[in-house]
Amino acid sequence: MRYFIDQDSIVRKIWGQTDTILFIFAGSSAEFALNKAVDWLYFTGRLPADPIGRLFSTVSYARAIVFSENQAALRAIDSMAAIHAQVEAKRHAQIPDWAYRDVLSMLIDYSIRSFELLHRKLTHEETNEIFAVFNRVGQQMGLKDLPETLEAWQDMRIQQLQSDLIFSKYTHDLFTQYRKHLGSFRFRLLLEAQALMAPAPVAELLHLRKATRSHPLIITYKLFRAIGLDDLLKQLILPARHKSQIMALDMPAQRP
Repeated sequence: MRYFIDQDSIVRKIWGQTDTILFIFAGSSAEFALNKAVDWLYFTGRLPADPIGRLFSTVSYARAIVFSENQAALRAIDSMAAIHAQVEAKRHAQIPDWAYRDVLSMLIDYSIRSFELLHRKLTHEETNEIFAVFNRVGQQMGLKDLPETLEAWQDMRIQQLQSDLIFSKYTHDLFTQYRKHLGSFRFRLLLEAQALMAPAPVAELLHLRKATRSHPLIITYKLFRAIGLDDLLKQLILPARHKSQIMALDMPAQRP
């Protein structure tokens, strides 16, 4: 059977672990709130009504692509494009291509950052593989002006972070919703995780304090993982509503 991604791909290792996915989620939740096209996510009302569920659905689509055989993955990408087209039809406008490229860049960037934060430095070949996988997703969606190489993407990413982010009323409201849906304790954990994951422009706009790999959150997690209690820690910190869904993301065969 032919899969969209090789079964020994680093992308499968990253997206087959709850811990790396949660940090991808944390980084994306910060940047989503700042993106100049976030009003599109407010148009249907689903994002402010359930921001955790909405971001989790994005993760679910990504995993459906990563772990599916080729034709099923292509259908998932086409389904995602069709949903966006329905929203465009209701609003009588088109989501700009740059907004799609920004989301793909988030998936690439935070996949890299999350794995390197929790595990080890990726090789150039592994980093290039992550880029290539999500670039193929963009190509299947018919996006224009996608970068052709990892180096071109890295240049594009710098430009995106400089030009496509702004602290807006949507940013303020979305963080209010994060706090409301997570509660004070988990919201504080989210902010700490965002500080660990955020590129400098994101951290500056959100006034996130600088954090390093010696952060207590990382030290505590790695200690629990070393003694085999990382699942217990995740059970304690995850929101009850999404706990079973998130814990089900872990695929033992993919753990490093």
